[in-house]
Amino acid sequence: MIVGTAGHVDHGKTSLVKALTGVDADRLKEEKERGITIDLGFAYWPQDDGGVIGFVDVPGHERFVHTMLAGAQALDLVLLVVAADDGVMPQTREHAEIVRLLGIDEVVVALTKVDAVDAARRAAVTAEIAAWLAEAGFAGGAILPVSSVTGEGVAELAALLSARHRALRARDASRLFRLSVDRAFVLQGTGVVVTGMALDGSVSVGDAVVVSPAGHEARVRSIHAQNRKAETGVAGQRCALNLAGPAISRETVARGDMVVAPAAHAPAQRIDAVLVVASGAAKGLTQWMPARLHHGTAEVGARIVLLDAEAPTRGETVLAQLVLERPICARAQDRFVLRDVSASRTLAGGRFLDLRAPERRRRAPERLALLAALAEAGAEGGLRTLLERAAGAVDLAAWARDAGVPLAEARARAQAAGAVLVGAEGGVFAVSGERLDALSEALRGALADFHAAHPDLGGQGLERLRMQAARAIPAALFRLLLRRFAEQGWLAVDGNWVRLASHRVEVPPEDAELWTLIRPLIAGEVRFRPPRVRDIADTLGIGEEAVRRVLLRLARAGEADEVAHDHFLLRPAVAEAVDMARRLEEDAGGWFVAAQFRDRLEAACGGVVGRKVAIQVLEFLDRHGVTIRRGDKRRINPHRRELFAVAEGSAPGDTSISGREASPVGRPDFKSGWGRETVSGGFDSHSLPPPSPRAAAPSPATGGGRG
Repeated sequence: MIVGTAGHVDHGKTSLVKALTGVDADRLKEEKERGITIDLGFAYWPQDDGGVIGFVDVPGHERFVHTMLAGAQALDLVLLVVAADDGVMPQTREHAEIVRLLGIDEVVVALTKVDAVDAARRAAVTAEIAAWLAEAGFAGGAILPVSSVTGEGVAELAALLSARHRALRARDASRLFRLSVDRAFVLQGTGVVVTGMALDGSVSVGDAVVVSPAGHEARVRSIHAQNRKAETGVAGQRCALNLAGPAISRETVARGDMVVAPAAHAPAQRIDAVLVVASGAAKGLTQWMPARLHHGTAEVGARIVLLDAEAPTRGETVLAQLVLERPICARAQDRFVLRDVSASRTLAGGRFLDLRAPERRRRAPERLALLAALAEAGAEGGLRTLLERAAGAVDLAAWARDAGVPLAEARARAQAAGAVLVGAEGGVFAVSGERLDALSEALRGALADFHAAHPDLGGQGLERLRMQAARAIPAALFRLLLRRFAEQGWLAVDGNWVRLASHRVEVPPEDAELWTLIRPLIAGEVRFRPPRVRDIADTLGIGEEAVRRVLLRLARAGEADEVAHDHFLLRPAVAEAVDMARRLEEDAGGWFVAAQFRDRLEAACGGVVGRKVAIQVLEFLDRHGVTIRRGDKRRINPHRRELFAVAEGSAPGDTSISGREASPVGRPDFKSGWGRETVSGGFDSHSLPPPSPRAAAPSPATGGGRG
């Protein structure tokens, strides 16, 4: 158990800790010279049951409230010290309010210096304290008279603390580990040592950890827990960790940092929270008000963005967004305190709700409703609330990290809430059954409307459909959900085009008949060097306009693509060309040139294709973002490589009617593509995404004109 002292300066906090433990918690020379506590002090009291009660002695002077806050976070019990000769003083009141804002709802009051007053004064001060405790929200708190000089009441206080220690429930050691650093120093022959309160989880010798928010990786070489050498430190203990790592030094670790499990490292800088305005905020809170945020042992500048109130006053509970000067390591539902920038007043306290708060639409009604529900649900009901109220799917890996629980536990909680788990690139997502049903209905309606407006098109663009019916769902997850719906039989997906399974493109009988004559002429071995419209017309003995009309109609139906003027390739041939480019990129280890692509085309069809045709195909892929061009070199855009994909089972050069989706050429819905790259009349090297990490861009020296 960890006990923290609180109260006005010179009311005997340090003397009382010494009377209980025999340890003088004032360790600094200046503290002993001035007779007041300046920094955090620590003492340990072994118990008969083998446990240890740790004491955190905090400064009482108003100038050191920020230090008091660093020691008051995550205590098991607060020992509020009030001197009998002074009574309840202003700093006592502020400390008590800070304790309440930190979520501690019970205190024990030690009425010190009773040897210096008579019985009447003792009774009067006791009554004053009892009335004040009721007013401050601690009604019924124990009040024990003690004297560090005569020893009166010390045994009774010790017995009460020991009983609380025995009754204390152990903290959850299954959560992701984190320790709030309050000291960092170097021991000769040992190295860097950090001390602090283990807030969650457990850590063992040899474990990998991260110093957050900086992100320095380290290994735990040794542990002292509750002032004893140990192999493991667990939540609720004061621990000293000996850390080793390439970036670990006395300069890189300091008070305010967190030592966390690697999976828990994800600093936050814009946080949505619920606040309770403190009594010290005489004028309330205002929009964009500057403040100092105290969380754990960290102190950082912040701006307050009020979300559901214009000027809340003392005692009001409001939603707000905190924009921090620098990132901190935090968890959802963590407690914090806000003080003014002059460090003279406590403004508010509360809990973090969302560590990844949005900058835009932060006051949207649905957003405020979600935050209000999260505030009410608390830590245990947070995931269920998100599943019920979030606009899209819940990223379980991100939620587990911010909640501080293992991913396996997050999955179990989601399944217990009736959610459907879907794996996507980057993690596992959970979607409530109700949300999935609503998405199904929205897609059916959107596709039905699209088919009614465009009966001659084979399907709607996937990204446009997502933006219309499921904007809040990530693109990778949306594709997986579409696949799930396709397995149910009512929806069909080919590449980046989606349609209702019942939809069929109606082609006039005369065009369908002509298409059966045209298609064999551009398939098979000539699929990459097919005759142009004029040559097809001459071969069939019909007019060019009739041939062009049929090819354009079938292009809109997804059977072919016009890669250049009057130059049409069947959709399977385009898909084969994209696959060739993908394999060429892999074989080349990154970027490739047109000559290499031409050689692949010629090898595939067993004839001369020529550089001109290869360039036409590549420029067609450039325009639609399937390839990314840098000078004379190209690579595949991973976000759009499936744009011209065809149904499974289609063979290269297949001449059968495929019924596949429409080409993006000329489509009224082709405005945004896979990922979120904007497509406005074609792609160029300046409008495309940056090169992927696995394929470095060519040197500028290799650049040139369009190839």
